[in-house]
Amino acid sequence: MEADETYFLESHKGERHLSRPPRKRGGVAAKRGLSDEQIPVLVVRDRNTTTTDAVLPRANTAAVRAVLGPIVDPDAVLCSDSSAIYRGFAEAAHIAHTAVNLSAGIRVIDHAFHIQNVNAYHGRLKGWMARFHGVATKYLPNYLGWRRFLERFASSLAPPLVLDLAVTGGQHLTQT
Repeated sequence: MEADETYFLESHKGERHLSRPPRKRGGVAAKRGLSDEQIPVLVVRDRNTTTTDAVLPRANTAAVRAVLGPIVDPDAVLCSDSSAIYRGFAEAAHIAHTAVNLSAGIRVIDHAFHIQNVNAYHGRLKGWMARFHGVATKYLPNYLGWRRFLERFASSLAPPLVLDLAVTGGQHLTQT
């Protein structure tokens, strides 16, 4: 299984009382790089494209353990970037861990271990989220679930049905 985190800019879209000055048209973070304005989202995919994602309160080992602990099989192999977060989780969970060092240009180890599937998912997720011009952080888990649904079922359902289910939640299907 592959694990990596991605970050979304914190958004208070629609709120009237902000603890900071409002950003114009989405805007950018006050500081470059990672800061408290960035919301970490953990994405885990296995080679069967089963996906789990979660908004983390902080990008640390305890938060990753809370999400992955109940769902990771003891004989799984965790593949991640060289972040200490995943190394700590793997040691605590007693599972095998392979880290790819992306900053050194190592993207694949032994032609089998990489995080390219999860990073491709990040790209699709960010591209899909761009159409909403930022979503409120409190609704981010809902949007992640919506994207998981589309990834899993979009190819097997007719496009109008996918859109109808995504918009209505299937409410009219249960009423008939």
